[in-house]
Amino acid sequence: MNHYDIIIIGAGPGGLTAGIYAGRQGTKNLIIDRDLAGGLGREVPEMENYPGFDRISGLELVEKMKAQATINCELNEMEEVTEIKQTGGEYRFTVKTDKDEYQSKTIILATGSSHRQLDAKGEEEFKGKGVSYCATCDGFFFAGRDIIMVGGGNSALQEALYLKNLGANVTLVHRRDEFRAQKHLQNMIKEAGINTILNATVEEIKGEMLVESVVLKDTQTGELKEIPTNGVFVSVGYIPHTELAKQLGVELDDSGHIIIDKNQKTNIDYVYAIGDVCIGLKQWVVACGEGAVAATSAFEDLQG
Repeated sequence: MNHYDIIIIGAGPGGLTAGIYAGRQGTKNLIIDRDLAGGLGREVPEMENYPGFDRISGLELVEKMKAQATINCELNEMEEVTEIKQTGGEYRFTVKTDKDEYQSKTIILATGSSHRQLDAKGEEEFKGKGVSYCATCDGFFFAGRDIIMVGGGNSALQEALYLKNLGANVTLVHRRDEFRAQKHLQNMIKEAGINTILNATVEEIKGEMLVESVVLKDTQTGELKEIPTNGVFVSVGYIPHTELAKQLGVELDDSGHIIIDKNQKTNIDYVYAIGDVCIGLKQWVVACGEGAVAATSAFEDLQG
């Protein structure tokens, strides 16, 4: 069985940063991810607020971070952790995956989140047939076509701008009377001439083989209106992945996020958590900072 000082579960921005810091401390470390490194960060079309880069795509930044992390830390991609057990002794945790089994003195949970769905009628039926949760992945197919972008946060507005730049005719739909995104992004939406519909929810997605229209409901009057569209892109938040945390008895808040202290420690000794799975601001730079803190906390705790 392979033995490690720190096992990091999840190779998003936070997990990769934790690996960089952990390796530089001289500990033996492993990052495990059930997918490719980067997580949802791979889908970010363009960032203008990551320090050091005027503009950079999530995929490009992931590749830079991955290259740096693998100098300092082992990385196993496409390997899913199925169980974590507390075992006692020097190596307190046994980590089982679909490929192998490992023991570690500490655990850093960087398990991230997944896209929240609308739960609208027809959404499930038209996934991959006009309904998408990733503009970077699928936007190319909608150049010159009509698109509904659902959401009001930073991600939704960033993706709307990305789709507009691809040549799509974008309409932003948000359930509130104003966007939650940064003013900078709201101004860019106006400058780009992107149509917006506020106080509206998507009640139904309709079509034959592919998406052909959506039914919107006015949240103030209850009025229903059907409008034609070729695609529906959804960005309405995220669901934290806490299955492994629950196995360990890690404490969660009412929204299902892991509760951590200022050192990224959970209520379980030698278990830390970082990134989107935790309470706090869902930003790339925040996850990176938390990764640095968690790796340092783990190292200090290992020193006794």
